[in-house]
Amino acid sequence: MKTAAVAALLAVTSIGAIAYAQPAPAPAKAKKAVAPTLKLERVVMMMRHGIRPPTKAVAVDKRYAPGTWPTWSVDYGLLTERGAAGVRLLGAADRAYFAARGLFGPSGCPAPGSMMLTASGKQRAIRTAESWRDGFMPGCKEEVTHPTEDGPDPIFHGLDDAPAAFDGQRAYRDAVRMAPGGNVDADLKSYRADLQLLGKVLDCPAPCPLLTEPSKLVAVAHDRPELDGPVDVGSTASQTLLLEYLEGKPMSEVGWGRVTRPEIERLLRFHPLKFQYSNRSDYAARAAAAPLIGAMLDTMTKPDGAKLSLFAGHDTNIADLGGFLKVHWKVPSYPADDVPPGSALGFEVLKDARGTRYVRAFYRAQTMDQLREQRDLTGKEGPFRQYLPLPGCGNSTAATACTLSAFAAWVKGRRIVY
Repeated sequence: MKTAAVAALLAVTSIGAIAYAQPAPAPAKAKKAVAPTLKLERVVMMMRHGIRPPTKAVAVDKRYAPGTWPTWSVDYGLLTERGAAGVRLLGAADRAYFAARGLFGPSGCPAPGSMMLTASGKQRAIRTAESWRDGFMPGCKEEVTHPTEDGPDPIFHGLDDAPAAFDGQRAYRDAVRMAPGGNVDADLKSYRADLQLLGKVLDCPAPCPLLTEPSKLVAVAHDRPELDGPVDVGSTASQTLLLEYLEGKPMSEVGWGRVTRPEIERLLRFHPLKFQYSNRSDYAARAAAAPLIGAMLDTMTKPDGAKLSLFAGHDTNIADLGGFLKVHWKVPSYPADDVPPGSALGFEVLKDARGTRYVRAFYRAQTMDQLREQRDLTGKEGPFRQYLPLPGCGNSTAATACTLSAFAAWVKGRRIVY
C-alpha cells in the first residue's frame, strides 16, 4: 500500500511540476488609441523684422540719457546686414523644419503659387521678407508685395490714420481693467527698482527724472492708449540696448559699457508692459489686428491658397495678434509675451485622412545667443518653437483640438472692422 501511495503521489507531483513549468497564456494587450494621421497642409506666419538701429538719432530724450549713443552701419530704422543674416538663418531653419514635415522638398525653388510673401511698407520689413526668402529658398526670386512707405497700409498699420469710429476711451477703459486690481498707477510704480537700474545705465543726471516724473496711461481719442513717462522711456531704451547686443557690438559699447547681459534681460520687462496696455486690451486688439488676421485667415481657407504665407511687419503687429487671439508665449532669455527681432506668431493647417482640417498656433524665435552669435539653426540646434493654446478654440497644443471651421468662425466673430 505504501509503495502504491508513494507512486501515486509522485505522479501527481510530476504532473503539477509540469503544469507549473508551462508558461501561462499572455494576457490580451489593451488596444492603444491611435491618433489620426495628420498632414501639414499650410503655414501662415506673422514675423517681426530683424535687427535695426533706433528709428531716430536720439533714441531717448537727453534729459534721461545725456550721452552720445553708439553709431550703426546703416541709417536709423533700417535693417542691418547682420539683421539680414540672422533672418536668413531663420529662413533656412524654417525650410529644413517644414521640409522634414513634408510641406516642401529639402531644397530648390518651390512650385509657382506655393509661396506668398507680404511686407509692410517699411524698408526693414521688406528686407526682412527678402532675407527670409533668401534663406528659405536660395536663388529663387519670389516677389515680396508691399505698399509704398508713405502710402496707406491697412494690413499692418490699420489704426495709424486714427479712424473716427475707433473709440479711444473704450480702449483706455479696457486697458485699465488689465492692471492688477484695476490700478494702473500702482502697477507702474512697481517698476521703480528697474527704473533705478535704467538710470544707472543711461547715466541719468540727478535728480533723475526717471525717478521723479510720474508714469501714466493716457487715452487717445481714436487710437490705442499710450504709456507716458519713465516706463515708456524704459521700453524704448531697453529695446535699443537689446538691439546693440544682438548686433554683436562689444560689451564695452553696449549701453556705454554700463550694462550686463542679465541686466538687459531684466530691463526688457518694460517692452511687454507697453504692449499689455497699448496693444493687448480686448477692444484695441480686436480692431487693430482685424485687417491682419483677416488676411491671414484668407490664406488659410481659400482653396488655392499658398502652402506658406509670410507676413513681415513689426512687434506691434504681433502684440496686436496676441491680444486678439488671447495667446501667450515665453521665449528663453526674454520676458513673457515679448517679441524678439525675427520672431513669428503663426498657424499650421493640418488635414486628417477624412479631410477635416485643424489649426495649431505656434511661436518661433531665435534666442539672444543664437542671434548675437549668428548660429546655424538647421542641425541639432534649432530655433525656439512653442505651440500655443487658443482660448477661443480649444487647446491647440493638441493637434485636433481646434478645427479650421471653428477657428474661422471664432476669428470672424471677434474682428472689429472699420
